[in-house]
Amino acid sequence: MTIPSIASLDSFDHYVRVIKSFPVLTVEEEHEYATRLKQHNDLEAAQKLILSHLRLVVSIARGYLGYGIPQADLVQEGNIGLMKAVKRFDPDRGVRLVSFAMHWIKAEINEYIVRNWRLVKTATTKAQRKLFFNLRSMKQGIETLHTDEINHIAQELNVKPEEVMEMEYRLNGQEISLDASVDEDGEETYSPIAYLADESPEPSTALEIAQTEMLQTSGLSAALASLDSRSRRVVEARWLNEGESATLHDLAAEFGVSAERIRQIEAKAMQKIKSIILANE
Repeated sequence: MTIPSIASLDSFDHYVRVIKSFPVLTVEEEHEYATRLKQHNDLEAAQKLILSHLRLVVSIARGYLGYGIPQADLVQEGNIGLMKAVKRFDPDRGVRLVSFAMHWIKAEINEYIVRNWRLVKTATTKAQRKLFFNLRSMKQGIETLHTDEINHIAQELNVKPEEVMEMEYRLNGQEISLDASVDEDGEETYSPIAYLADESPEPSTALEIAQTEMLQTSGLSAALASLDSRSRRVVEARWLNEGESATLHDLAAEFGVSAERIRQIEAKAMQKIKSIILANE
């Protein structure tokens, strides 16, 4: 039995039906396969672990549909994260693989979105990114904005109504059908409408909004000055570039460390900046 590839099947819906046929492992089976992989590099055991968790990747990928990236692409990247998790999984730590793998799956999908999210790429300047992220949070529903709403948002964000209209056009530029279709067997296929959550921003979007607003408050210069050179470089490249922000992988290559290490440096630096700014308020 081999790991199914989305490209090798008729459709993404077919892929979903195939992976649902793989059994969920019991605690004992999971521990046995993970032990065989760890001690003997048993690739068949690794395959068993991966196959039983492919549905987890699909479930996680559905939470990122709002970024306008094909779900099949998100799943493929999530599968890479799952494989990395299986390789690093230690069965003797008393943690189920499903819990351990979620971090790796989400990290791989997040990295893919950062590299490929077309909506971010259409907002290349800091001002455009601010308008983009605020418009996503201020806009109610998916309907086109009325004139009064456009004028209100423009006034709130201190931009021209024409800029709001242009950014809304970019946001709605790649529309997809939300309705479910029916296959030849009469079964309703998967569709975005089935997985729409509430209208609040995705966690990653909310985090970016909060961090962007934090960096624009008073005391930023003093806070940045308190950082070491590497931390300051990471923050400036990730959040304060006028052009396209650097990715974790870009900075990892620059400093010769892993992307996860850059993420840790960024998180620690942001926490320090936040503490300094709050102390000065």
